[in-house]
Amino acid sequence: MTGGCQCGAVRYALQSEPTHASICHCRMCQKAFGNYFAALTGIEMQDLVWTKGAPSIFRSSSAAERGFCRDCGTPLTYRYLRGNRITVSIGSLDEPERIQPEIQYGIENRLPAFEHLHTLPGERTEDGTPPEELAAMVSYQHPDHD
Repeated sequence: MTGGCQCGAVRYALQSEPTHASICHCRMCQKAFGNYFAALTGIEMQDLVWTKGAPSIFRSSSAAERGFCRDCGTPLTYRYLRGNRITVSIGSLDEPERIQPEIQYGIENRLPAFEHLHTLPGERTEDGTPPEELAAMVSYQHPDHD
């Protein structure tokens, strides 16, 4: 499996199948991801290979550090300083649909709106944008492949 940041400055490859996929609702993960939760899956550290660039590191607590792209801010990794596992953000994978979370952590901080998100009405991106605007849009996001 491969993945990387939004701008393409940092890319990685996983040399083994990730395991123990989770969603973390703790306040630290909410802030780090700017979202309701962080979705993560992990591997042994030696099975993560940086194929382009390298993440910047923020030591978010005395126990853990987080890797992110300094250029675009994409959250990429989370790692306890003790141990030999590292997790990657599921959203940074090129094929995030391959990963199914198995457990939720930090549920004491789960935001109330999370329970109702699946009931909200939805629309596709192109539903609310006129065709001429869609045709004129240029994405600067790195494609989901190398």
